[in-house]
Amino acid sequence: MSQKVRTKGKGAYVCRRCGRRGRGIIRKYGLYLCRHCFVEVAPSMGWRKYE
Repeated sequence: MSQKVRTKGKGAYVCRRCGRRGRGIIRKYGLYLCRHCFVEVAPSMGWRKYE
């Protein structure tokens, strides 16, 4: 059985780093990273965490 390719909605976007799809994808600024990968990669990209 072939799966339907998502063209719209949350399932259409995948993480560039790990391939995870669905909820938790950060698309702002063209990142296209899941929240888990963003936490790991953000410091090397120049993002800082403010408390």
